[in-house]
Order: sequence, then structure tokens, then C-alpha cells
Amino acid sequence: MDVAGEFVTVAANGLEFEVLAAGSGDRLALCLHGFPEHAISWRHQIPLLVRLGYRVWAPNQRGYGNTSRPRAVEAYDPKHLVADVAALIDASGATSVTLIGHDWGAAIAWLFAIKRVRPLEKLVILNVPHPGPFSRALRHSARQRLRSWYMAFFQLPALPEYLLGLGGARAIGAAFSRSACDPSRFPKELLDFYRARASEPGALGAMLAWYRAAARGGMAAQLSGGIATIDVPTLLLWGEEDVALGKETTYGTDRYVSDLQVQYLPGASHWVQQDAPDRVNERLAAFLGDGAREVVPTS
Repeated sequence: MDVAGEFVTVAANGLEFEVLAAGSGDRLALCLHGFPEHAISWRHQIPLLVRLGYRVWAPNQRGYGNTSRPRAVEAYDPKHLVADVAALIDASGATSVTLIGHDWGAAIAWLFAIKRVRPLEKLVILNVPHPGPFSRALRHSARQRLRSWYMAFFQLPALPEYLLGLGGARAIGAAFSRSACDPSRFPKELLDFYRARASEPGALGAMLAWYRAAARGGMAAQLSGGIATIDVPTLLLWGEEDVALGKETTYGTDRYVSDLQVQYLPGASHWVQQDAPDRVNERLAAFLGDGAREVVPTS
């Protein structure tokens, strides 16, 4: 499997991070993957970002790949995940940072921008809603609560790890192939890679600890002081065929982000940057080059 860049080890926040690194210079594009992914989920975007003049770091986040894998659920509290991002930025020595996140990586990117932990040049979010509109959707939409059933299931002890791990983590491969709009983007070689990573000792427990720590009050604690308006130029890219998160969870994001663009991608799934890489890259290039805006739904 061809992946641009090389894996390096970066010490940050008391852990060792396996980072897929490419390019050079003082402008950092920090790309945060989600569940149950890996740094290579950004394989289609890394060459583009390098061509745009960025040094790209795509870390395997704590618990993933060859990054340190603490055992305690508390080690995956969102406060630590946000601190990881700050420490990686500090370790990079970059003078300008664009933060790009998908799924759980996007959730942490939202928190990082809300809390203004470090200055950001731009923010790119893929297929995870801002916590404000998402909380509203969970309160008022039975359909979204049903779609989010897995978050409750993941709170059970041991059973989720057992079921997800059966057959060499067959369910992890199926999570991609069964919900992708373009299954050809997820060949057997790629699915086997994701399954192998999830089958490593302790890997599934670490992945699920992100959900468990958040549900045990970690996410609420991060937002307890109120949700500050994000004033960083922000692009929200959304694959419309997301089986876990409805498009309506994006409505009203402009109440929380003062400089926002929203781009909806029909015929693309939750795994948008892998499922529709050409369209995602086109929009990334336009945004990072100050492309034209689109109207943002507000209701």
C-alpha cells in the first residue's frame, strides 16, 4: 500500500507518538484520524497538503498503531487528548498550524479550537458535528439517538471488545466496507490493515476507552465553562451518506463559528476523505487557498 511520507516517533505529553510525516517548513498541517482508523486514513490528502506548502503530521493518536497505549480508561479523557494535540504542535516547532480532523479526531479538533489551546491558522472538520448542534440533535431527534446507539453499547465492559475482535476483527473491516459509498476505495489490503491494527493486544480496549472516558464526564467537563465562539476560519466537510450522524446535526454550526464554510458531499459516506478523496481534496485546496464560500443552513 503506497503511503506518502515516513513514520517517525515524536515524544509529546509523556507519550511516544507514531507520526506519518511528509513535507517540510514552518506551516504544519496536523491531521487527526478517528475510530477505528489510523494515520494512513489521510493517505490521499498528504500529497496535496505537501504540494500546498505544508509540513504534514498525521499522528496515530493515543492507543492507536505504535503510539503509546495506556491501559486505564481515564488516560483517554478528552482533556488528555486535547493536551496531546497541544504537545504535538509544540514538538513540531511550527509557527503556523492548520488542524484537520475526522470522526474522533474532529471532535478533539472542535474542543481544541473552542478552548483556544494554541493559535490556529485554519480548522478543517470532516463528518463530526460541533458539540453545540450535536447536543441539540441528541435532545430533539429520536432518529439521531437511534443512530448513536453504538456509543451506549461501547459503554458495556468487555463485550464490545469481544464482538469487535471476532474473526480477526472482521467487524472493523465491515465498518468500512458496508457503509462506504465506493467500496472500491476500501480494497482487501486496506481492510486487512485496519483489522490487523485492531487485533493487536489492547488495541480495541484503547479505541473504546475514548468513548468510555467521554461518557464518564470527560466531554461534559471540557464544555462546562460554556462554548466559546470559534473565530478561526473553519471548513466543515460532510459526506451526506453518513450512517451514524445525520446531516441535520450540522445545522446551526454558524452560531458557534464566526468564519464558517460548509460543503456537503452527496454520495460520500462517513469515511469521506477515503471514500471521496478527489472531491475532498478539491475542497481542501480551495479552502486553504481561500476559495469561495457556500451558504450555510441555519435551521
